[in-house]
Amino acid sequence: MPAAGPAGALVRIGLLGRGIGSSLSPIMHETEGRRLGLDYNYDLIDFDRLNLEDIDLDAVLAEAQAQGYAGVNVTYPFKQAVLVLLDGLSPEAAAIGAVNTVVFRDGVRTGHNTDCWGFAESFRRGLPSASLSRVLQIGAGGAGVAVARALVQLGVGEINIVDADQAKASSLAAQLVEESVAATALPPDALPEILARVDGVVNATPVGMEKYPGTPFDPALLAGHQWVADIIYFPRRTHLLQQAAELGCPTLPGGGMAIYQAVRAFQLFTGLEPDPAEMGRTFAAHA
Repeated sequence: MPAAGPAGALVRIGLLGRGIGSSLSPIMHETEGRRLGLDYNYDLIDFDRLNLEDIDLDAVLAEAQAQGYAGVNVTYPFKQAVLVLLDGLSPEAAAIGAVNTVVFRDGVRTGHNTDCWGFAESFRRGLPSASLSRVLQIGAGGAGVAVARALVQLGVGEINIVDADQAKASSLAAQLVEESVAATALPPDALPEILARVDGVVNATPVGMEKYPGTPFDPALLAGHQWVADIIYFPRRTHLLQQAAELGCPTLPGGGMAIYQAVRAFQLFTGLEPDPAEMGRTFAAHA
């Protein structure tokens, strides 16, 4: 991949999503860009603040491309909607069926997924001894598919998937079963029963974000021996994780996933190798 250019080269990136005002992606990317000698600008393109409709996604992509952006990150609720607006997908993005990073190069829009690697790397470092025999994942949207793939890479034995949209849960479970993964889709009303039988649970829904406060299930259903992971990082520790920690559960905040997906995205945008430790320190300083 070609490098971003000589020291001082301008690199412009954006983040497309809703309710993203607290994102730390700009400060992580810009700080690392400056450290590597780039004039690196990372803009928040918040559809809520700009009063944009979902249907405006294609126009926003086209405008960013026309203005010379190197690419954009994509977050909720566009990780799957963006697929039909791209010219190509990386093998991982194609397998996952969701994109969180779009690179513009030579007039071509290419979609990538750095969420899968980001969650897996965060889990390896944050919960290194956690049992993965039986896992419950709540959420089967764009981020949820990436997380499920990461759990498979981490060696999950059995994965139970719950989503308010049962069709999404069933579709994801069916994909995993086709690849010889023990996966089952369950309705939301099965949560109390299944929670009593799993080693840990991942919240891969937006419930718990500042924009969508609350918890995806009653934390009182947890037991202290179960681990709990969340992909949300604003707020830095969700109410779910706070309640789980009070019960004695090992917890994994979404900050690690945010850092490592940003590391991979930075590589894709610039062709340069960022320092994960430096990006992690920037995140911690502003979290």
